[in-house]
Amino acid sequence: MKPNVLTVAGSDSGGGAGIQADLKTMLALGVHGMSVVTAVTAQNSLGVQGAWELPAEAVRAQYRSVVDDIGVQAVKTGMLASAELVETVAELLAGTDAPAVVDPVGISKHGDSLLADSALDAVRKKLLPVATVATPNLDEVAQLTGVRVETEEQLREAAAAVLAYGPRWVLIKGGHLSGDAVDLLSDGTEEHWLRAPRYDNRHTHGTGCTLASAIAAHLAMGRSVPEAVTAAKEYVTGAIAGGFALGGGIGPVDHGWALRRGLS
Repeated sequence: MKPNVLTVAGSDSGGGAGIQADLKTMLALGVHGMSVVTAVTAQNSLGVQGAWELPAEAVRAQYRSVVDDIGVQAVKTGMLASAELVETVAELLAGTDAPAVVDPVGISKHGDSLLADSALDAVRKKLLPVATVATPNLDEVAQLTGVRVETEEQLREAAAAVLAYGPRWVLIKGGHLSGDAVDLLSDGTEEHWLRAPRYDNRHTHGTGCTLASAIAAHLAMGRSVPEAVTAAKEYVTGAIAGGFALGGGIGPVDHGWALRRGLS
């Protein structure tokens, strides 16, 4: 049977990020994707026009419905919007015997806030401590820890600052730096530097969701954290290379690139 992977995140009506990106990634990587919707956004290639979070009881009911009957081999979290939802999901993850990939989504690709300021402390104290892997980008590192990264060497400082909140591993995504796309995976003692070419392609909407979902998919297959992150980095690099125009703004990455390569 296929491994089951659950995404707990917001809906992107434009289909490039959030729940939609997560499920496309899981399909492409050969696992069965399931979802807990935490928020609904009105969103397109130009930005987020509106966002409405679901009640905590609705999030809890979706989660229990899936986990108690079907079971999960990995869970991925994305947009959680409020302190109440962060605390609810952290409690659910703590009671689930499966690796958890936490993408601490704070700001959209277009600069729109997707996490209330009041929820930051809950992310630090409740959510990060139950994460198997946390995957913040540099803006999210600054938002959570105050550490601002401007050079590749500072990725170590960022990793240490996030690890202080308790995740087993952290992947600091250095995509906002110049030069190659360099990420640092660390558990505080072991380091893995992941480097990929930077493609001259502005259509990168959904990159963070896609990467975190790919990590969860590979963990569900039984791979170690370094193996899962390395394979996910390869997948998202191909997706970025295939990013395409959609609407009048920033288009999405191509979640189906690996499927088409496999069928050719």
